[in-house]
Amino acid sequence: MVSLESSDLKKIGLGLTVSGIVFSLIGVLLFFDKGFLTIGNILFLSGVIMTVGFKSTLHFFLKPRNYKGSLSLAVGFFIVIKGWPIIGIIVETYGFIILFSEFWPTTAILLRKLPILGWMFRQSNVPTYFGHQKVRRVPV
Repeated sequence: MVSLESSDLKKIGLGLTVSGIVFSLIGVLLFFDKGFLTIGNILFLSGVIMTVGFKSTLHFFLKPRNYKGSLSLAVGFFIVIKGWPIIGIIVETYGFIILFSEFWPTTAILLRKLPILGWMFRQSNVPTYFGHQKVRRVPV
């Protein structure tokens, strides 16, 4: 049996996460195709698990302050599988925004430092949007 290093698992996990995002975007572009959205959700979740680890992922999704976002994400996933992809994506998007809301200030700082697109995020209206949130270091 071949032993994979943790860095190799993280590379595979990032690849799965990006593939999940791409499949989800293709599913939305193809007028909310249920198959692509389902595959995108599965790939995204498995990529996050492989990148961060099963225990850390479970701990993150089951934190008391993340219950609302986790539940919305899970309900949206099952609504997509049941055949109502538009409603499911709306519920998933809400859950994603709520669940990862503590990452937005860190993402804003990262986006401002990008060499090509950073000037867009340094405009006067973008910092006011992210300015009301306190930047916290998030262990990932």
